[in-house]
Amino acid sequence: MRAVTGTQTSQSRKTAMAGARFQKNFWLLTMVLPGAIWLLLLRYLPMFGVVLAFKNYRAHKPNTFWNNIVKSDWVGLENFKFLNSPDTTIMIRNTLAYNALWIVLGLVIAVSFAVMLSELRSRFTAKVYQTMMFFPYFLSWVVASYFVLAFLDPTSGMIPAIQKSMGAKVTNFYHDKTWWPLILTLSNLWKNVGYSTVLYLAAITGIDRTQYEAAAVDGATKWQQIWHVTLPNIRTMIIILLIMNVGKIFNADFGLFYNVPQNSGTLYPVTQVIDTYVYRAYANTRNIGMSSAAGLLQSVVGCICILATNAIVKKIDPESTLF
Repeated sequence: MRAVTGTQTSQSRKTAMAGARFQKNFWLLTMVLPGAIWLLLLRYLPMFGVVLAFKNYRAHKPNTFWNNIVKSDWVGLENFKFLNSPDTTIMIRNTLAYNALWIVLGLVIAVSFAVMLSELRSRFTAKVYQTMMFFPYFLSWVVASYFVLAFLDPTSGMIPAIQKSMGAKVTNFYHDKTWWPLILTLSNLWKNVGYSTVLYLAAITGIDRTQYEAAAVDGATKWQQIWHVTLPNIRTMIIILLIMNVGKIFNADFGLFYNVPQNSGTLYPVTQVIDTYVYRAYANTRNIGMSSAAGLLQSVVGCICILATNAIVKKIDPESTLF
């Protein structure tokens, strides 16, 4: 009898503990709920649209999205034939080359700026510089393109005006592709480096200051402290961001490549990337299947790149891997 009573008491205690644990975590779960719903609706639910990459999407009666998907004909890999286009080599070359260059430059410049900001003695000055660097990240490429236009416009731009005042030949930048790899690179760095700098600066701020004090006691110079204390402590952050950026190497910033060159056809050899090519092809053909196929291809390649990069990092430094 006592054993039964003891068992019931133990079960009641466990039930009470489970209820208390649920009640304790309930408000934390409600805080996560909006983000979880957003992730489900905007990231996971649209994955069913992948089927469009293998269909010849057409409108049917009744003209609803799901009905059109079901009744549209399967075409297999027909939508991926855009890869046989004469412009394929150019757009893939530009996409990969620009992204590879920007990953390296973005990493080096952002880490350098973060280290410099962390060494400023005046917190107010550091905050001012940090805000000035971070502000361009919030601007759209439409707005940024007009900043670039103010410098390059052949009639009223600052650089052509300087060339004219010096008696030099005025460069029509929007019809001369020579300078555009540099212009696009500077535009990308101007807009995005500030965001990465803030992330690295946050990681540097979290470093235990006693490590610097111990290094200083041992006679380490400021450069040696940066090399042996700062960089090793933010190594994990650097590697994680590097892996994430490599995953986007087959994706291009549409706003940058479309708006900043003002959609000039003369510049296509150096500004045409996968995203702009698909957009222009869709604008001409209205082929939703091809657009879906391009998006699926970019996602698959990005996933492969992330897995491959993570596997390489795992063999070199298992503690710094993404997963």
